[in-house]
Amino acid sequence: MADVTPLRNPDFRRLWLAGVVTVIGAGLTLFAVPVQIYALTQSSAYVGLTGVFGLVPLVVFGLWGGALADRMDRRTLLIITAVGLGVSSVLLWVQAALSVNNVWVVLCLLSVQQAFFAVNSPTRAAAIPRMLPLDQLPAANALNMTVQQFGFIAGPLLAGILLKWVDLSALYMIDAIACVAPIWATIQLHKMPPSGVSKDARTNGFRDVLDGFRYLAGHKIVLMSFVVDLIAMIFGMPRILFPQIAHEGFGDPADGGTVIALLSAAISAGAVIGGVFSGWFHRIDRQGLAVVVSIVVWGLAMVGFGLTAHAPLLWPALFFLMIGGIADMVSAAFRTTILQSVATDDVRGRLQGVFTVVVAGGPRVADVTHGAVAAVVGTTAAAAGGGALVVVGVVIAALLVPVFVRFRTSSAESPRLLAASDEQRPSDS
Repeated sequence: MADVTPLRNPDFRRLWLAGVVTVIGAGLTLFAVPVQIYALTQSSAYVGLTGVFGLVPLVVFGLWGGALADRMDRRTLLIITAVGLGVSSVLLWVQAALSVNNVWVVLCLLSVQQAFFAVNSPTRAAAIPRMLPLDQLPAANALNMTVQQFGFIAGPLLAGILLKWVDLSALYMIDAIACVAPIWATIQLHKMPPSGVSKDARTNGFRDVLDGFRYLAGHKIVLMSFVVDLIAMIFGMPRILFPQIAHEGFGDPADGGTVIALLSAAISAGAVIGGVFSGWFHRIDRQGLAVVVSIVVWGLAMVGFGLTAHAPLLWPALFFLMIGGIADMVSAAFRTTILQSVATDDVRGRLQGVFTVVVAGGPRVADVTHGAVAAVVGTTAAAAGGGALVVVGVVIAALLVPVFVRFRTSSAESPRLLAASDEQRPSDS
């Protein structure tokens, strides 16, 4: 079972408990926004704009937010962004309750909300190593990711149930109320002032971001944690194919039905299972090897899904997606731990910002590539072939950068690791 040792730390416990509430509220808003936009426009093209209005602030403010997390007190930054998320949720509720009925207002408020999230996410991740010892980071990351994946399932399901009795504005209102929890939790945290950061007033955010990229370019272990994740997501994330597979492969209605709901929830369900049974994570010392193996399993699972994604093989297809979700949970927990434990604290926020961009951008690139390939060769070849490319790609990457596979958590704080991995300290950032 999951290792709950990190919950003994008061700061981490408050953040985690607040997260249980907020992920469900956030799930309601993520469900409500595209539903409201479609109701206003009756156009999938406008619904598709949510991807643009959501991704651009994630990229821009994810990088800038990481730089801020290295330059100011992380507790203060968490409070500011938690309040910003709450205010944006309140404004979404107000526009729905007052029936403003303007799609651009909804999209702009979504962008504002995602901007605050993009700053909050790397700050929160960079704060965790200041709360917990190194050996508790895998368990802490598993606990956080389990809650996140639970929200991906519970939020939409709860929204579908609630809409039978309330209107869309109530979903926004519940999210706004849920935002009180993280505000309270962050106010209770201990101060986390920046460590080892230059006070040169001439230094700006753009230079800070560039310094973070320079650090990343000279740090093979951290760089590889991003590379293998991009390989896994770009080649192996078939979510954009779910509507076509559900309709053509299993006879679901073209406008959605039970099968697409099951397909959409399967990966997150597997991730929750992986998190619940994550008690063994702390015993893994060779975390680089664990990441490579889990991504290989992810790729093989997507091959299995592609080959079974047609009637009457629905349950085998769901099984392979759930196996993929478990593997993704393992990979994500250890990649996050590697980033948190190896990077120095004065650059950790910026690298978490890059991590946020990679996690947000990889699946969206996958949507484009899988959709284009499926239009030419079909969904089976797109999904199964993508999974095979994941296996080949991650094995080649591991062979080219063996220091990542050899990485051990027990040596993360050893000076010898620096020489072994050709790491470079950040400049005067």
